[in-house]
This record gives sequence, structure tokens and C-alpha cells, in this order.
Amino acid sequence: MKRLHTPFQTMAGAGRGSAGYSQRGSVLILVLWVAFGLVSLALYFAQSTSHELKAADQRVAGLQAEYAIQGGLRYLQHYLVQYGTNGLLPDPRDCRPEEVPVGDSLFWFIGRGDRPRRLDEPVFGVVDEASKLNLNTATAAMLEALPGMTPQLAGAIVDWRDADSEPSENGAENEVYARFQPPRRCKNAPFESLEELRLVAGAELEVLFGEDLNLNGVLDPNEDDGDQSPPYDNRDGRLDAGLFEYVTVSSNEPLTLPDGSRRIHLNTGRQELTRLLTEKFGEDRGRELQAALAGGGNFNSVLEFYVRSRMTADEFAQIQTNLTVATGNGATGLINVNTASEAVLSCVPGIGPEKAPGLVAFRMANPNRLNSMAWVTEVLDEQGAIRAGRFLTGESHQFSVDIAAVGRHARGYRRIRYVLDNSGSEPRVMYQRDLTSLGWALGVETRERLHNQRQARR
Repeated sequence: MKRLHTPFQTMAGAGRGSAGYSQRGSVLILVLWVAFGLVSLALYFAQSTSHELKAADQRVAGLQAEYAIQGGLRYLQHYLVQYGTNGLLPDPRDCRPEEVPVGDSLFWFIGRGDRPRRLDEPVFGVVDEASKLNLNTATAAMLEALPGMTPQLAGAIVDWRDADSEPSENGAENEVYARFQPPRRCKNAPFESLEELRLVAGAELEVLFGEDLNLNGVLDPNEDDGDQSPPYDNRDGRLDAGLFEYVTVSSNEPLTLPDGSRRIHLNTGRQELTRLLTEKFGEDRGRELQAALAGGGNFNSVLEFYVRSRMTADEFAQIQTNLTVATGNGATGLINVNTASEAVLSCVPGIGPEKAPGLVAFRMANPNRLNSMAWVTEVLDEQGAIRAGRFLTGESHQFSVDIAAVGRHARGYRRIRYVLDNSGSEPRVMYQRDLTSLGWALGVETRERLHNQRQARR
């Protein structure tokens, strides 16, 4: 017999079915949330792992770049030992300075040069420290002639390095530094590093760096955009370098030659000089040269000796490195006329801004005649050459090398500047400074090329 359901029984059954569906729906939602959470955690950890792998890869690339810089330093030291520069800059034909591979890494020597070039791309090579003014020997008048220099800063530099506490004209001594916050004293001793210049009164960052915020000698985009980004610049399409570009504390010409023999002092070693002239040119020519020098008094420079001796340029080139007028620990602060920039040569008495362009133009046109200082007399008259000779040399024994490097995949950029002394039996590192924090220094074109190479490897 067919069973009949009352309306109340039907409604109760429907309620039990709805409750079952509701429970199953809740479970499904809970499962979905759990699955969503697990997926989110998986994605989070995957992303964290990816970031950690990228960070690890960056650290490895950075270490590779640091080792590449060490390799570049050893490469230069080996070159200086192997080839013997004898006071000359490394020949770019023998010393490769650009994009040198070391395993998966590359390094560059960021340098300077006379040759016309694009302002937005660096020059690669080694820098001669004797091409700059030495902060410990340059006179106040020479310092004042530098671009961006003021008489007050020039005077303060002289007062910082001298031994007394009496302020020079436009200078600064303890009473000035006592007003600083925090107060300090004037050093009254020689500069030991370029960075010490930042302690001198009036040496503001804008004066020291100029528009060259990363100290690479290149007009980078941020250095020609007005006040849109640091540093402030005049947006004239030229790089106005700061004082760091023109000064050094590391130029010294030793009294001994690479073979250990001592140079002949022109004023106290007349017998040795006579013997040298005879050995090199014979007795007759030696007597002629001595006769030309007789009665002329002491020499203030090696270049003055050349002018007064009337010897030929070829003869002078054979003996220039054997001669000196220096005493003590050598000739500190002499400027290499073969490598100094127009701005630095303009500071030298007897040259000035009138003759400096002519000197630079002559040496660019006659690179094969730079084996001595004799060529200077073809640009300067005798009196100008004698006056300038006290500050000039044709040798260099200290070099700075600004090494930038990247590791694998063109990552991990690093940059360190070294100063090497090559006056002894082997090159010695005198100074080093990490310049990585100054940012990219290899120009836009190099950056784009490395980026394209990295993209092509993917």
C-alpha cells in the first residue's frame, strides 16, 4: 500500500538535504582556502628563492669583479717590471687597457688623454701622477691658476701643509678652523692623500668634484642636465672637472736610477759630469760642451743645463735621466711636460695659458720626440724654458690606475683606484680607494653593449 507523506514530513526531508549540501559547500570552500593558502605559500617561497638565487648570483659576480680588479693590478705590475718604463707611461700598444677578460669577468683601466674624443665615452689607459700639480710643492700662484680655484682656497692649501701657524695671504690657520663644526686644527704638515683636501677651508665638494660627480673624466647624462639630478651643472655640453682632476700628492723623481746607480748632481758633481760627457760623446765633444757651460754658475734645472750646453736633442736624450739638481729624497712635485694637461701646464711659470696650448699641440704632432725635454725649447724661448725648467721633468715614476670591472653576465660592478710607485725594484702600491659607490663610470655605450650581450645569452 502506497505511503503518503504529509506536508510537514516533506518539508523536514527537504531541510535535511539542504543541510547536507550546505555542509559539503562549506568543506569545499575550506578546501579551496587551504589550497589557495598553500599555493600562496609556494609562490612566496618560490619568489623568495628566486630573489635569493639572484642575490647569490650578484654576490658571485661581485666577487668575480673584485678578483678581476686584482688581476688587472697584477697585470699592470707585471707590465711595469717586464717592459721597464724608465719614467715613461706604458705604451698602449703593449698594455691592453680596455675590456680585458679574466675568466667570466672583464676589467678596464679608466684613464685620460690628449686626443680628441667623444665627451660621453671614457679614455682607457694609465694616468701619470706627474702630469698633475703636487699639493705639497705647488706655489699659491700656481694653485690659483687651476680651473675653479679661488685665492682663498689656494692660500688655505699652502697654510695646511706648511709648518708654521702664521696665516699666509688669503690663507687659513687655527683661528679659522676653530669656528668649524666640529672645530679642528690646521694640520701644518704635508698632505698624505687627496681626500685630505676635503678638510681644508673652502674646499667644498662642488670645487673638488666640479661636474664630474663620479670622477671618470666623462660627461655622463646626469652631469649635463642642469639641476634635474645631482650634480648641478650648467648644461653647456662640456665637462667642468673639479680640483681632484688636476692635483696629486704622489709625484716624486728619485735620485737613483732603476739599476741602482745615483744620478749626477749638476752643481756638486762636476767631475762626474765631465766623465759622463766624455764617455758618451768622446773627449773632443765633451770639451766643447764643458766650454759652453763654463762660467755660467749653478743650474736650477736639468732643462736649463740643456739650454746652456747647446747640445743637440739627441745628445740630451742620452744623458737626461742621469742628471738632477735635487737633494734629499729626490725631486718632489716636478710636472712631466710630456703628459701634463693644458690646464696644468698653464699653471707653470714661463708657460702660462699663452704657451700651454702650443706645448700640447706640439707633443701630439710629434710623439716620437718625447724621449727627453729638449722639444720644449721649440715652443718656448730660452728664458721661458729656463724659467719653466725648475718645475718640469720628462719622467714619471708614480702611476694611478682606476680599474673598473664586472663579473659574469656583466653584473657585480666594482671600481678601485690604485697609485703605484715604480721607482724601486718592483712596483709598489702606495694607495688604494674603493670608488664603487660613485656609480657607473664606463659610459653609456659600454653599458648598453654589455646589456645587449647579457640579453643575447638568455
